[in-house]
Amino acid sequence: MSTTTEFKIKKVQKLSAEVQAASALRQGILDGEIPPATRLTEIRMAEQLGVSRATIRTAFHQLAQEGLIDQIPYTGWAVMSLSAHDAWELYTLRASLEALASKLVATGIREKGTTSPAIARLHEVFSDLEVACKSRKRKRIAEADFALHRTIIDLAGHRRLGEQYAMVEQQIRIYIASSDALLDPASIIEQHRPIVTAISAGDVERAVQAAVEHNEQEGGKLVAHLEAQE
Repeated sequence: MSTTTEFKIKKVQKLSAEVQAASALRQGILDGEIPPATRLTEIRMAEQLGVSRATIRTAFHQLAQEGLIDQIPYTGWAVMSLSAHDAWELYTLRASLEALASKLVATGIREKGTTSPAIARLHEVFSDLEVACKSRKRKRIAEADFALHRTIIDLAGHRRLGEQYAMVEQQIRIYIASSDALLDPASIIEQHRPIVTAISAGDVERAVQAAVEHNEQEGGKLVAHLEAQE
């Protein structure tokens, strides 16, 4: 007598052409393959990706919602270019969102103590950042940097906070890559250590302070750099 065994595996996802096109364009922008301020046309992108103009138009609108491209009236579309004001808006917003997340995660750890699984997860992503920084590969560093901040948001267990962060997270990834490019990789590790240490210790007040200080200090450096270029 035979029996049927069910396995716990994810089902294959069928992605629409619009989703695939948006994903390809998004990755190209984040990787720097499509530089800031690049003009984008529906015809050219449709030909390059092998899809219809309607598909590209939908993808463009999705990326515009994420803040990665801008629609220029009567002209077309262009990849976002990070200005000093953009950087200021992003770091002040991040300071608020990430301070709240740090507070919530640290509070949870304080209540659970050393049994909190959040501690192990934090140390894991921080270790990934250390390894990335030692590799001195800028793309890898930026990805690990973002992953650490995104993990803190996720560990907060606050759905609406996560949703608000998701609205700007692609812009934050560009911001982080721009900020990290100005710094020595070793200093990037030390920037984040106080945040991880405070949260892991369940020190709520210090965790909030560390999150705010990190965003304000590094954000200020990026803003000054961009202002000098402008």
